[in-house]
Amino acid sequence: ADIILLDDNFASIVTAAKWGRNIYASIQKFLQFQLTVNISAVVTALTGAFAFQKSPLAAIQLLWVNLLMDSLASLALASEPPVDELLQKPPVNRTDNMITKRMWGNMLGQATYQIIVIMLLLFLGPTWFDIPPGHTVNTRGEGSVHYTIIFNSFVWMQLFNEVNSRKLNGESNVFKGVFKNPLF
Repeated sequence: ADIILLDDNFASIVTAAKWGRNIYASIQKFLQFQLTVNISAVVTALTGAFAFQKSPLAAIQLLWVNLLMDSLASLALASEPPVDELLQKPPVNRTDNMITKRMWGNMLGQATYQIIVIMLLLFLGPTWFDIPPGHTVNTRGEGSVHYTIIFNSFVWMQLFNEVNSRKLNGESNVFKGVFKNPLF
């Protein structure tokens, strides 16, 4: 038998199915978040390196984003309580892709938005904010205000990406049920 009832209650099967589907959805949410972060980070780093021979996102900054943001994001996205709507969906076949077409659309749309914002800041930011370009700052240990703005913008966009990753199927209200999760 695939399921053994320990308490002679059929509701236990429903609860187990709901939690199983919730775990699957949580994994999908984290994958959507993580892949979006990686797409935008790689494109930003490569574009900066090709254009200015210096990435606007330093290796230590990318490590910080990956360690801190991803750890907290995985906890927050994995701790979403199960909702009854999960039982309305048909079962997922073992051979189905874990990343759906809708998820690809969500990831590419969010990554495109982030890349456009970062590229605008990278190429037009010095003019907009009247600051020296980050790639021309000398190496005497002075930080680049330009690259700091880019990094902070990148981090804030990842926070909003985490909230957006809570919904996988194009729901318009990404804040629905956010207060039911104490880690958000």
